[in-house]
Parts: sequence; structure tokens; C-alpha cells
Amino acid sequence: MKAIRLIVSGGGTGGHIYPALSIASQIKKEIDDAVILFVGAKGKMEMDKVPKAGFLIKGVWISGFQRSLSLQNLLFPLKLVVSLIQAYIIIRRFKPNLVVGTGGFSSGPVLKIAQWLNIATIIQEQNSYPGVTNKLLSKKVNTICVAFEGMEHHFPADKIKITGNPIRSNVWKTRAPKKAKEFFGLDPNKQTLAIIGGSLGALRVNELIAAQLDFIQSFDLQILWQCGDLYYDQYKEKSKEGIVIRSFIYKMQQFYSAADFIISRAGAGSISELCGVGKPLLLIPSPNVTANHQYHNAIALEKKGAAFVIEEKNIETDFKRIFSKLVSDTVVQKSMHKELKALAKPEAAQSIVKEITALL
Repeated sequence: MKAIRLIVSGGGTGGHIYPALSIASQIKKEIDDAVILFVGAKGKMEMDKVPKAGFLIKGVWISGFQRSLSLQNLLFPLKLVVSLIQAYIIIRRFKPNLVVGTGGFSSGPVLKIAQWLNIATIIQEQNSYPGVTNKLLSKKVNTICVAFEGMEHHFPADKIKITGNPIRSNVWKTRAPKKAKEFFGLDPNKQTLAIIGGSLGALRVNELIAAQLDFIQSFDLQILWQCGDLYYDQYKEKSKEGIVIRSFIYKMQQFYSAADFIISRAGAGSISELCGVGKPLLLIPSPNVTANHQYHNAIALEKKGAAFVIEEKNIETDFKRIFSKLVSDTVVQKSMHKELKALAKPEAAQSIVKEITALL
């Protein structure tokens, strides 16, 4: 029997790359002889991250369409044609049995060529409001794996499978909360507010926390604040007893275990992890993302009673009221824990691979 050959394509941001890597890793676990090739966009972060994870990657010349008039937009038609030709050459040479797309502009030409060549295709959509690439591809793909309910408003209902988003394999491995707090130099017997700002950081969230430190500590809370690489030098001087500030968190399982309450952005990957963590949650979605998808992700949780949501434009008026309820109302806390855990999909990668093998 010939080895199964698969192309995985997606990138531009970590939100597309890390699910792709999780899926590829699960494929290798379940299908010993699987041969996997990644296809990404030249010059983008996947060209660095994928080889470091142990997979081969080829690049195509493609970029997204900018919202403002720019040279990049003038080049877009040429890039699209070139990327389609490059994708055709890659697919004809590699001869995949199936192509998986996780979103981002690099997956567009690859899956489109696969569809033209009658090769089975599957897409994985991380957000509750899908990206343009996955929307365009959805009519011709065989299967659409999603993380949120209600996606039939965006995709053909008969192709949808609710699998959840694949996450980092060790992130839900809980640690003893007291030991986790000690790991960060915190009081093991005191409740902790953990703030996640993403690898680079979130400007408005950091400004909020800096302005509200006294208010937050008035609830007898200590603070574990991941402010991001871009802002660490600006905020590190605010570190003192009961306030630990880090630019980046390398041990997320320790971070989540140390937290009693969490404030976070609403990227799809973060939300998938936070559902499994199950800690009372306040989401502040970034407005600076395509199609405002973080807002839609956050509202999907809020409708289930799994999180509170504050839009950036309402931070000044709503934060104190909503935060007070989050940390003071034990009924809300217990309900959030229950609803978050109900939304968690710890077997997401396995479920997606099951859909892949069904098409082989």
C-alpha cells in the first residue's frame, strides 16, 4: 500500500499556523506512514515556524488584499496568478491524496488548485465569523471543521462538522494551583488575576490594567500580568509584591493553574484553551482584526454564559462594574466554569483527523 500523502496549508498568523501544526502532528501519531507537506506564503511566519516543528514547507508568492490603496493591492492580481501556478506545480509533483486548509491567504490558491484537480479537500475554521479565504473555498470543499455552533449561516450546513479547535497538547495538564503560584513568585494562598495580552501585547488592555491596579488589588487579589514583548519595558517598573509582570509566558499550563480569574483577548486559539481551563473569564476582543472576528468569538461565549465581554470602546464605562461582578459573584463564577467546560473540545485534533481519514 502506498504511503498517504497530505498537504496542509494555512498561515499568515499564529491563529492559522498552530492549528495546522496540531493537525499535522496528530496525523503523524495516527497514520505512521503519512507524508506531510506544508504550503505557506513566502516571507510569512509559517516559513520559520513549520520547519522548527519538524515539517517540510514550500512557499507560494501571495499576500492578502489590503484595505487601503497600496502597491501591494496593485500587485495582488499578479501574485494570485503566480501563486496558482506555483500551487499547481507543487500539487502535481507531490501528488497528495488530500489537502487540508486552516485559513489565511496561502491556503486559497492551494485548495483551489486541489479542487480543480478533483483532490479531496477539508478546511478548518477557527473563528465564529469565518475568514474570506475559507468562505470562498467552502462551496467546493468536502468537509468543513468548525469550533462554534451556528456556522450554517456562513457555510453549507451539510458539510459542517463541529470538532473544536486543536490546541497545544500540554496546556490543559493542570498543576497544583499553590505550586503554580509559587512558580511565578506569588503568594500560594491568595487569589490571582491573570492577564493574557498575546505574544506582542495588547495596548488597550495594558493601559487598562495599569490604570486600574489599585482598584483590582482592592479585592485582595494579586496580579499575574503578561504584557507582551512590545510593552514590557514600559510596564516592568510596576512590578512589586503581589504584581508579577512578564513579557511572555513559556509555561502556559503553570499560568492557567495559577489563575483564579482571567482577562484575555478573544482570539480563537485562546478561547479554545480558556474553555478547557474553565476559570471565570473577562474577554476584551481586539477591534483591529479582520471582520472583527474576535468580537464574534467573544459574543458566542457570552451568549452561553461562559464569559463577560467588554468592547474596547466601553472599557472606561463598564470595566469596574463588570470586573466587580466577575470576582465577587460566586454564582456567576460557578456557572461560567460549568459553561466553559461544556464548550471545551479536548479531542479536537483527533476529531479533525477522523474527518480527514474518512475522505482518504
